[in-house]
Amino acid sequence: MIAAELGADAIGLLVGQKHDSPDFISATIARDIFRALPPSVEAVLVTHVEDVQELERLLRQSEITAIQLHSEIAPSSVERLRLRLPHLKIFKSVNIISADSVAYPEAFEQLVDGFVLDSINLATNQVGGTGKTHDWSISRQIVMRYPEVPIILAGGLNSDNVRSAIEYMHPFGVDVNSGTKAADGFKDPRKMEAFIIQAKHEQSS
Repeated sequence: MIAAELGADAIGLLVGQKHDSPDFISATIARDIFRALPPSVEAVLVTHVEDVQELERLLRQSEITAIQLHSEIAPSSVERLRLRLPHLKIFKSVNIISADSVAYPEAFEQLVDGFVLDSINLATNQVGGTGKTHDWSISRQIVMRYPEVPIILAGGLNSDNVRSAIEYMHPFGVDVNSGTKAADGFKDPRKMEAFIIQAKHEQSS
């Protein structure tokens, strides 16, 4: 709720854990948070789940109408999810690993509403929320290759580098997790405010 008060456009709620992460909550808690948000702030269900029936169950239970798929889900499964929930807004994560990552979104381009370019820590099996940046030149190539698709940049962003990242890549939006956490692992309101100020400043300039 603090993020909404500080001016965030959307809030990701992590539901359906398959990889290491301390940030996941239940679909019921996600629903309660979603119901408490102002209409101007979009709730996004962020998940590692690949099974279409399970995804549909989590979405219906949480009442959330936007999803960020952080898994190696097949394009055919995304198509099935779209058919089951035609009004769902779907974002697919793209793990930026090498130059080969530039071609990865092609199979999903006609199936999703946008992509999230994120870092992956292969050593710890952590997908997203790594706190580590990736090769921004690869992300920039993806933004340029898919100009009609909204692309959100994530991975190691914080108030110190987000303005440079936006200036370099010109993404549709930016996504932050670890970059706004305090030492105790919880979100730091001061870091959140600083990040939003820097991100919004670049968007308006």
